[in-house]
Amino acid sequence: QKKKPAEPGKDQPSSARSSTVALDGPGPAAANVQLQEFEQAIRLFHAQKFHEARELFQKAAGGPRKEIAYNSRLHVSMCDRRIKKRRNAPPGTKVLIIDDSATILALLRRMMRQNGYSTLEAEDAEQGIELARSECPDLIFLDIVLPGMNGFSALRLLRRDPLTKHIPIIMISGNEQATEEFYVHRIGADDFMKKPFSRAEVFARFERLLDERNVPRRVNIPVAELG
Repeated sequence: QKKKPAEPGKDQPSSARSSTVALDGPGPAAANVQLQEFEQAIRLFHAQKFHEARELFQKAAGGPRKEIAYNSRLHVSMCDRRIKKRRNAPPGTKVLIIDDSATILALLRRMMRQNGYSTLEAEDAEQGIELARSECPDLIFLDIVLPGMNGFSALRLLRRDPLTKHIPIIMISGNEQATEEFYVHRIGADDFMKKPFSRAEVFARFERLLDERNVPRRVNIPVAELG
């Protein structure tokens, strides 16, 4: 009488059965390869070799370890942002920052100067308007909530003045009510940033206002202000 063939896994030593199950999963080898790809990609990223780094991050993103896969996908996006060449204004571009927060002044000052721009600073609207008229900056960051005159009133005065009406202005605020009021009225500002903001957002807003010669220019100027 013929013996029935043994069912898979039966009559095998327990060690053999467990090794068979382990081979079905990703295994440590795949995880090690993923880690090596991620670490090599990080080195390339810090060496600013973003195309090569992106390729390795994409490979690591398909590996078995979820944390490494997640971080790899994030770094693919970071590589994409760096591969896309950012437009910059010419060195020496003059930027006026009007804000009563020493932290915001220091933050924007550092960002601007790292890009080769010069900065002017004012802690209230009155001083800011005076600097705008006397120094004719290329771009203004204007906080909405200020001591004394607020940013909306300052914006109206800057737009009525022939010396300053052409200057692009980016409004900034962390105050919810002021933010809502900006979106309701949009009284002559060229853009808006809500605090807190990142370096990437600051320069994305800045780049949006650059003309074909990379000089800051106003956008969507109302017909009433032309001429």
